[in-house]
Amino acid sequence: MSKGIKIRTASIADRQGIWKILEAVIREGKTYPFPRDMNQKDALDYWLAKNHNTFVAVLDGEILGTYYLRPNNLGGGSHIANCGYATHKNARRKGIAKSMCKHSLVQAKEAGFTPLQFNFVIISNQGAIKLWTAMGFDTLCTLPKVFDHPELGMIDALLMFREL
Repeated sequence: MSKGIKIRTASIADRQGIWKILEAVIREGKTYPFPRDMNQKDALDYWLAKNHNTFVAVLDGEILGTYYLRPNNLGGGSHIANCGYATHKNARRKGIAKSMCKHSLVQAKEAGFTPLQFNFVIISNQGAIKLWTAMGFDTLCTLPKVFDHPELGMIDALLMFREL
């Protein structure tokens, strides 16, 4: 992990710090298929849902990243993990996402998941694609023209997968 970054389970007291990150990501509309006008309650209800184990990445007392870990499916597919990650806009390219990914791989394995799958990696999010590839994820398929990007229009997303 990057020097000084602490990753811990999110608490109720972290809601504002998580919202600060999510609000910017949601309003930008370039990496998650959330409505760009999604309100704080709905965003936090999703990110902190009962079936999500949510974590925060903290540096010098400030929440700079957050991720959730959950089963990708129910029943026969519940052994597949899924994660969503978000980094504070001023903390990107500083190792936060890499630290969260490393942490999530350990957490997923400890929770009994056997692979980890990213369902919807937006093709224009080249930083994430490079990182996930470097972390051992393979692109299984391209979903053509499935994401309505605010600047690029309808673009592809990737399904990425890694055995644990």
